[in-house]
Amino acid sequence: MKKMIPRTSTAVLLLTILGSPLASAAPVSLTGPTALAVAAVVAPYSLLIPGERKVIAGLFDGNSKISYPKKKLQVAADSVTCRISNVAIAERSCDLAFAKGKRSLKGRAANELYATLASAGVTAEGAAGSMIESVTKLNCTLDLNAISQNDGSGANCSWESGQ
Repeated sequence: MKKMIPRTSTAVLLLTILGSPLASAAPVSLTGPTALAVAAVVAPYSLLIPGERKVIAGLFDGNSKISYPKKKLQVAADSVTCRISNVAIAERSCDLAFAKGKRSLKGRAANELYATLASAGVTAEGAAGSMIESVTKLNCTLDLNAISQNDGSGANCSWESGQ
């Protein structure tokens, strides 16, 4: 029994220092205003039809009484990776991958997405002069009926951190 304690302590110490590889890909769920913000900044580049994009933009602009035939809207991306250089401080970019294509953002649009992911709790990691935020399997659901109740419900997002 005495030998078991040092081995367990060593394993816990190593996981604490090095991090668990399973923890980096752990699913994250988010609700409320920050979930709406994540959905709204990804929606313009997603596979949604223009009417759905307009509805989500209206919600993000504060119009919760929007009428639309679909009562639930989905915003999804296979992956989102944003980089901000901490050396070339004017450089900002994001790459979004969807089931049917990719989009690249630069400048203000990339900064908006990077900042929104940060506010949602996505942790940036440093690499060779860049700060990188990355999520995979992004899936957001907006329930228009629930959002119109103005009780804080109706926006849900989930993703996995990292690549």
